[in-house]
Amino acid sequence: MIYKYYIILLFLLSSALSFAQFQKDAVRPAYIKDGDTIYVEFLNEVEIIAPKIFDSKANAKRYSRLVYYVKKVYPYAKIAGMKMNQYEDVLAQTKRKKDRKKLMRQAEKEMKEEFEEDLKDLTYMQGEILLKLIDRETNKSSFYLVKDLRGGFRATFYQGFARLFGFNLKERYDPAGRDKEIEEIVLMIEEGKI
Repeated sequence: MIYKYYIILLFLLSSALSFAQFQKDAVRPAYIKDGDTIYVEFLNEVEIIAPKIFDSKANAKRYSRLVYYVKKVYPYAKIAGMKMNQYEDVLAQTKRKKDRKKLMRQAEKEMKEEFEEDLKDLTYMQGEILLKLIDRETNKSSFYLVKDLRGGFRATFYQGFARLFGFNLKERYDPAGRDKEIEEIVLMIEEGKI
């Protein structure tokens, strides 16, 4: 008696699974050719980047160094972008100017404690790439980020200090122009190719 119910239960389960498979397959696009059903599957777009060919060893070494630098500072730029979005959301909810200043000092202190040791060891070129990538992530130049968050006087002070070392905080990220190689490297990092 138990076997009878067991067999009926197995039959019902297999019928339900077959029906579910049929339903799943029924919504997939397909066409019939010579009596065969051919399913159509749409794939995501893939961008293929040709391997770089360099005219000299010096250019190959320069590009290799650029890849290393971008890979080193890109995580910091991503974190900076996320933190800026968080701080902007909190600042938008804060009404009083005094509270905003206090909040930004606290945020600056937290970021210093977390990243100062790592960022102190950056080279000149790595610092420049980091500023460009922060611009890429936030869609604002470093000067205007500081101006929005800490005020115009502080932004002008940092700009003057940066100019002493050859940086320009007002310089924008140009992915189609002078920063094209950096953009290609970032895209390869995001796609997991390097």
